[in-house]
Amino acid sequence: MNKLIIIFSILSIFSVKSFADVTPNTLFSNNMVLQQGVNVPIWGKADNNETVTVEFCGQKVSTVAKDGKWFVTLKSLRAGGPFEMKIKGNNLLTIINILVGEVWVCGGQSNMARRIGVQAGQPDIWERQKTVDEANNFSQIRQYFVPLQSSDIKYEDANSIWVVCDSNSVKEFTAVGYFFANALTRKLKNVPIGIIHSSWGGTEAQKWTSRAALEENAELKEIVEYYDKAVFTYPQDLEKYNLTKDSILNKWKVDAAKARLEGNTIPQKPKELLHPSLRGICGGLYNAMIAPFIPYSIKGVIWYQGESNQFKAKQYQTLFPVLIADWRKQWNVGDFPFLYVQVAPYNGMKPEIREAQLLCLKKTTNTAMAVTVDCGDAAKIHPGNKKPVGDRLALAAEALAYKINVAYSGPLYASMVVKGNAIELSFDHVNSGLMAKGNALTDFVIAGADKKFVPAKAIISGNKVIVTAEGIDNPVAVRMGWANVPNINLFNKDGLPASPFRTDVE
Repeated sequence: MNKLIIIFSILSIFSVKSFADVTPNTLFSNNMVLQQGVNVPIWGKADNNETVTVEFCGQKVSTVAKDGKWFVTLKSLRAGGPFEMKIKGNNLLTIINILVGEVWVCGGQSNMARRIGVQAGQPDIWERQKTVDEANNFSQIRQYFVPLQSSDIKYEDANSIWVVCDSNSVKEFTAVGYFFANALTRKLKNVPIGIIHSSWGGTEAQKWTSRAALEENAELKEIVEYYDKAVFTYPQDLEKYNLTKDSILNKWKVDAAKARLEGNTIPQKPKELLHPSLRGICGGLYNAMIAPFIPYSIKGVIWYQGESNQFKAKQYQTLFPVLIADWRKQWNVGDFPFLYVQVAPYNGMKPEIREAQLLCLKKTTNTAMAVTVDCGDAAKIHPGNKKPVGDRLALAAEALAYKINVAYSGPLYASMVVKGNAIELSFDHVNSGLMAKGNALTDFVIAGADKKFVPAKAIISGNKVIVTAEGIDNPVAVRMGWANVPNINLFNKDGLPASPFRTDVE
């Protein structure tokens, strides 16, 4: 009798296990924000041949799972909430507190990763306490944080959760992303905003671009070749590393102790030698931190990155537009708005990377750039003044994504004409007119045929800027703000600063 009971119990266990619970991707969980005005894909896992039904806002759609996966599409939704969603298979799930509004991806490196709360080694976010105190009023803003991970294969799920904004949770929100969402929801009259936050400090753009896109571009194939070589030599490199890691670590401990005693900056601790796939060299972050939420319906992307590509700024002129095109191709919903930040002034940040970002506007469609020459910190690569950055990205979203008639960019160099001993500069995004913040325009230099640049006098004449200098009778080129830390005071009358530029682009 006991044997029969045991056999029956075992059979019961196998019977239960043969029917797996239907599970949605973790994007579809409590507190989520769904994109309004477009078809909305919903997907997850279930048993093969299991019928899965999704009910939401009066819609009911069903499908049959194949290869352990299911996928349905809801028709266009209207902003509002909170709503509930029911997902039924062999089991029944109820997802609550769902809002419908606008969804934006927030990507990049450390200046996007910088959160509202206190962060060791970084300056405080300006008006941090005021921002925290007011956050309870913006529960219609939600964040889905993508964990830091890298892989040489695509992940199917980021395995995270949506978090409702309040005075406690907002401390973990991306600062730029939150200020963007806050400005946008105000402008859109409290329409819910969901931000999918996927960023990692110190990362290059190639890590966020799919391997296939890099391989397809002749100028970028070297990145793939470098990665493949690193994978091939990793066993040997690891063997060498293991032979020397103890001595290297001990030397660091001595140097760090000495630095502490002398009050100097402590040297960076030696990093463990990771497999190239874990360093994301060639699309690793795309695979693990972007692919898991494609094709989640989004309105667009805001992006703050480029610092780690500054030493290959020429390559970035190709790489960044390829990244944008790659993401749009993967989502396959058209050229959604891609709004990005021009890196802020910093003693160690070369002007060529800002130029590469400026040039990207001419190589891509439906893009905008938030200029930050007045938001930097010469001594710190992570300036605390993040609110204007988010606000300017929101202006760009208003113009490009929501077709609101608003000035969204500062003056951008367009063309030049030589007139005698002067160069006349024309700009896009003059909007209400040009102005100098101060008595006279600053940070202009001019050169003759010898290409030796000297300080110049620049004056505003209508919607033009006229540049001259004593001793330069036949000028050929002008530069403005061409320095690691620009001192630009050319703005439009809408309060937005001009981007650094040079007319002699190489």
